Amino acid sequence: MGGILFFFTGTYFADTIQPLSSEKYVVEGKNVTLSCNYSTSTGTVNSLQWYRQYVGAKPEFLLLVDEYSTKSETDLRLYSKATKQIKRVDLEISSAAVSDSALYYCLLHLKSSLRKKQSTTTNSA
Repeated sequence: MGGILFFFTGTYFADTIQPLSSEKYVVEGKNVTLSCNYSTSTGTVNSLQWYRQYVGAKPEFLLLVDEYSTKSETDLRLYSKATKQIKRVDLEISSAAVSDSALYYCLLHLKSSLRKKQSTTTNSA
């Protein structure tokens, strides 16, 4: 049985992005959803992005969505959707595997200020 840990990295003014829960566990082969809530008061959302970082490696870009879209990367078993009404972005990993164990980042990119916010998650499958 593996687990996914979430860590909040910080805020800037009233713009934030943070994980929905502090810790999640998943059995190998099951789907898991990582979620981040966000709020903005100083700008309009340009995009919501997901990154993954393996130990000793640089972060790698996974998916980008805006508040009105969804995105899939079937080769990576990933699906992301943002819901503007509740200000949440989800990343679903289907058929979780040990190879999915990594640090995951959700990033909020604002249009008017061009500031970026990020939150990190650790996945231990």
